Amino acid sequence: MSVEEAARALGISRAIAYEAIARGEIPYIPIAKHILVPIAGLNYLLESAGTATQKP
Repeated sequence: MSVEEAARALGISRAIAYEAIARGEIPYIPIAKHILVPIAGLNYLLESAGTATQKP
C-alpha cells in the first residue's frame, strides 16, 4: 500500500508516516521512486501496538 494509505490506517499524517519510515518504525519496500508499505508489516505493527513492556 502507499504511504498515504498506511498513514490513514494508522491515523497519522503523511508527514509523520514518512518520518516513521525514516526512523525504521514502519516497514517499507522501495521500488524505483516509490515507497510501499507491505500490508503484512503494517498488520504486524498494528497487532503489536501496546504490547511492549513499559519501564517504570
